[in-house]
Amino acid sequence: MNKTGYCLVVVTFLAVLALAPHVFAGPATEQIKETTDEILAIITDPALKGSSHDKEKRLLIRKAVDRRFDWEEMSRRSLARHWSRRTEEEKKEFVELFGRLLDRTYLDKVEGYSGEKVEYVGESIDGEYGIVDVKILTSKNEEISVQYRLRNKSGTLWMVYDISVAGVSLVNNYRSQFNSILSRNPYSSLVERLKEKIDQD
Repeated sequence: MNKTGYCLVVVTFLAVLALAPHVFAGPATEQIKETTDEILAIITDPALKGSSHDKEKRLLIRKAVDRRFDWEEMSRRSLARHWSRRTEEEKKEFVELFGRLLDRTYLDKVEGYSGEKVEYVGESIDGEYGIVDVKILTSKNEEISVQYRLRNKSGTLWMVYDISVAGVSLVNNYRSQFNSILSRNPYSSLVERLKEKIDQD
């Protein structure tokens, strides 16, 4: 994945981890805030301090993220037209790899949280779909707009299926990269590249 992709996800998760004032309180916003609070509690837990607890902490954070992020929907949208051509086994494998890729890319940056301030500035709901708008103020007083796109999965549960940072969509970014690879190579080549990236030191 290219450098732009890495920067996007790192900045995005700083947004997820930022301690935000309680400005807007719609249902989708509340659930994102719940996940934020849960992750912050893990990061700041004195019982999890020290390198000996890194693995445990990482697993707890991943579980919290898994409860809020719809990896299958993100995978489907990222593969776009190539998704329907995959077998059920291939889809299952891709969802796992995609989740691990994002894990590898930015969950290990979690402890880099340094107090960025975030304001929830709005929420819009259209049937089963919702958008939560967020504004991040960095330590350099720069404002970054973040937009969470969510889907209501069971009447009350809102799951994130895409995030845009400064107008750049995570899903669209990966879709472009994946499509570029698949336009010149077989699907197996994309899978191998994902595995290589995940296994990099």
